Amino acid sequence: MSGPDFTSAFGSRLDEYVEFKRAMGFNGASRIWYLRRFDAYCAEHALGIFDQETVEGWVTAQLATSGRYRSWMSYIRDFGRWLRARGQTDAYVLSDQWKARFVPAHPYLLTQREIEAFFSAAAQLDTSSPWRWQAVAFFALMHSCGIRTCEARGLLAEHVDLSSPHIDVLWSKGNRSRRLPVTDDLTEVLAACNDASSSRFGQSRKSFFVSSTGNPVTPAAVGVTFNRIWDEAGLARPAGAQRPRPYDFRHHFAYANLERWMAQGIDVAAMLPYLSTYMGHGSVDSTYYYVHTSPDFMDSYAHITAEGGSPLPEVGFE
Repeated sequence: MSGPDFTSAFGSRLDEYVEFKRAMGFNGASRIWYLRRFDAYCAEHALGIFDQETVEGWVTAQLATSGRYRSWMSYIRDFGRWLRARGQTDAYVLSDQWKARFVPAHPYLLTQREIEAFFSAAAQLDTSSPWRWQAVAFFALMHSCGIRTCEARGLLAEHVDLSSPHIDVLWSKGNRSRRLPVTDDLTEVLAACNDASSSRFGQSRKSFFVSSTGNPVTPAAVGVTFNRIWDEAGLARPAGAQRPRPYDFRHHFAYANLERWMAQGIDVAAMLPYLSTYMGHGSVDSTYYYVHTSPDFMDSYAHITAEGGSPLPEVGFE
């Protein structure tokens, strides 16, 4: 980030902070966008002390236009901690009382019929954009490996090894990188997608999934493509209930594995650490959420979360 981006009294420190985060692998544009808003607010009001009045004043002003989402507060809270760590001990760290109550999204539970119809329509997608050949691969990767939408979008061509075969998900949520094996069927789909993209954009393209300009696909493009395929498959959208989203392929991956293990008589509690690691969760506690996504599964395994104990051994998983 260049100097002129920040113009308030905190400009030089904001530059240093952003560079520090970049060096740590955090390159998200959202952080910079909100810090610029904070910087503009401070410049407008001639604020030069990073105290409670300054920080909470901006937060209050920001809340008037941001709606119910408060994830952006973590950026200004982290900046305060960073200032303290660098000797500014009187820097204010935004209180946790500003945190919004966590309300998890309710997944749309995909049926096997819907999944089959979706991929049948994806294979016949009539468009001039690269989605014509990469739609099946993109959503099949989410369906078969349970990766996040942002992880599929951020996948680089060099992170897809079709000879092993596996994919490398690097610098994911919480910087939890992981290597995921892929099946032979999925490898064929990825190989066909790679060949088509290489033919159009050359072997040196950076991103595995690309837009018409050769850039990484955007979140909006993923959503638009998903909805188009869903509609062309003739699938209904429930009125007054949760609508299907690309992320529901990740949910399906989780609860489909849980139900498969249960049907096979496998100890689900013992398998949860493996599922947690595969999906890139910070802890098994995050994976417990998926126990609640399957009505059939919940009756048999609600005790797993109720007990609150971890199925992990004393050592071995970190």
